[in-house]
Amino acid sequence: MDFERVLGLVAGFFAEHDRPWALIGGLAMVAYGLGRTTLDVDVLVSFSDQGRFVAFLESLGYETSHCSRGFSNHRHADQVLGCVDAVYISGETEQRIFAALRQVAGPGGRPIPVPQPEHLAAMKIFSIRNEPRRVGRELDDVRFLLCLDGVDADQILGAFRRYGLEDLIEQIQ
Repeated sequence: MDFERVLGLVAGFFAEHDRPWALIGGLAMVAYGLGRTTLDVDVLVSFSDQGRFVAFLESLGYETSHCSRGFSNHRHADQVLGCVDAVYISGETEQRIFAALRQVAGPGGRPIPVPQPEHLAAMKIFSIRNEPRRVGRELDDVRFLLCLDGVDADQILGAFRRYGLEDLIEQIQ
């Protein structure tokens, strides 16, 4: 997959519409300094942009395999364009996360917006709640995020409590 090309397409779409977005998932972890393998581009998008974003991807030849209020998955027949997955947010969550985005150097040095580590960790904890089989990789990522300079550990630990996963706190400390 050509991550630089796909991110350029995605960034261009959101720039053209003057709308916020963020890189999440494995590439966001790479942006924060954790070397890990990822096979797709995961993005965070306002729910109000879902229809336009899905239509945009489909106009590029992506096939939508799933689309719900919270998620959509898109695969291109050309492996160079690979897979794009989107998580949709709205309301207070959208305002809080998009107001605190950070710009990091992405592939090719392109500035890419990513959520602050505390928000990214909360998304990973939420993912564990919804898909417990993901606990290993997601906890590794949360552990890494907790060790970044200036991170509010209490905020991340609060996400475990908020999602009823207090029993996992010991595993990351």
